[in-house]
Amino acid sequence: MDLPAEPIRAHAPQAHAALMAVLAARAALDVDLLDPRVELFADQFGVDVSLVDDDMRRRFLEATGPTAFEVAQIVYVDDYWPRMAVVAAQVLGDGRMLKETIDRVPPTELWPLVEEFQRQVARLDALDPVTTELVRLRGARQHECRLCKSRRSLAAIELGADEATFDAVDRYADSDLAEHTKAALALTDAMIWTPYVLPPEVVETVNAHLAPAQVVEVVLDIARNAANKIAVALGADAATVTDGVELFRTDADGRITVVGPGHR
Repeated sequence: MDLPAEPIRAHAPQAHAALMAVLAARAALDVDLLDPRVELFADQFGVDVSLVDDDMRRRFLEATGPTAFEVAQIVYVDDYWPRMAVVAAQVLGDGRMLKETIDRVPPTELWPLVEEFQRQVARLDALDPVTTELVRLRGARQHECRLCKSRRSLAAIELGADEATFDAVDRYADSDLAEHTKAALALTDAMIWTPYVLPPEVVETVNAHLAPAQVVEVVLDIARNAANKIAVALGADAATVTDGVELFRTDADGRITVVGPGHR
C-alpha cells in the first residue's frame, strides 16, 4: 500500500503507528462497497460531503442496514489515507509515495482505532493552538459540520483568538492572520478540494512558512478533523447549543473535554 512512510513516521511516530493500526483493521474488513447506493454515497462523501442529501442517505441506510456506521467509517478511511499520502509526497517529498506493508490482523472494530489515531494527532504540538483551531474550523465550514462549527478551542482563546479571528478563516488570504497560519489554511483547502494536484503556489507557500513537522501536523490535523464527514454524511452532526458556542479543551493525552458554553 502506498503511504507517506516518511515524513509522517519521522515527525509523528505515534500518530503514524495509530494510522497503521487503522489501515490494518480496514484491510481486514471484508465489506461490500459495490452496491450502487453505497458507491453513490461514497463518491459524494469524497467530493463534497455537505451535498449528501436525505434521499442519498436513505438509500445508503437501506443498503447497509445495521452496518451503516461501520461502512461510513470505511468510506472515511478510504477517502483520507490516499489524501495524506499524496499531499505529504507533493509537499515534503519528490512526488513519489513509498510502499509500506500493512500487518495482517483479524477483523476488529474500526472506530476505537480511529479514535486512537485522532487522540495521537491531537497530542502533536508543532503548531500553535490558534493555527490548529483555525485549520479545524476551516475544515468544519468546508464540510458544513454543524457541531464542529459550533465549537471553539479554549486554548486558542487563551492565546488571544476571538470571533474576529475565527471568522477570518472565511477570507484568510486577505486577512491579517500570520503567514504561517495562512499557509496552513491554504493547505487545508487544497487537501480538501484538490489533494491529487496541489496548486504549485500552495506548495511554495507551505514550504516557505511551515517547517516539515508543522506540515505533517497540518496534514494529520486535516485527516483527523475530516472524521466529521461521517457524522455529516449520516445526518448526525447537529450542534448541542442553539445559541453561542461550546468551548472545549484538549488535554496532554489528546482527549477532548467540553468545558461549557461561550458567547459570540
